[in-house]
Amino acid sequence: MEITQYSVEQIKDPTNIIEGKRYEFLIDVDIDEEDELYREMGIEIRVIIGELDGVYSLKSYFLIDKADQSFLDFALDEDEEAEILAFCQEELTRPNEEA
Repeated sequence: MEITQYSVEQIKDPTNIIEGKRYEFLIDVDIDEEDELYREMGIEIRVIIGELDGVYSLKSYFLIDKADQSFLDFALDEDEEAEILAFCQEELTRPNEEA
């Protein structure tokens, strides 16, 4: 699995029910043709990341077939979940390069 592009947006909680911050990532990934997740038009992963007191966690994710935007009934392996979390955490903690 290779991350090709992504977008991120902070999710606002106007009720203040959720502790910490939440972020939504939309991540495009390339999947090897031999993998059961492979789709000709590609896969997008919608990821919700939580952050509380500097600790990041993967709250949920959905795998989406980009051809028709349908949800796929698959789960990532633990190492793939860890890879996604590490990527998201790195992007969220990266210093803002705009000066």
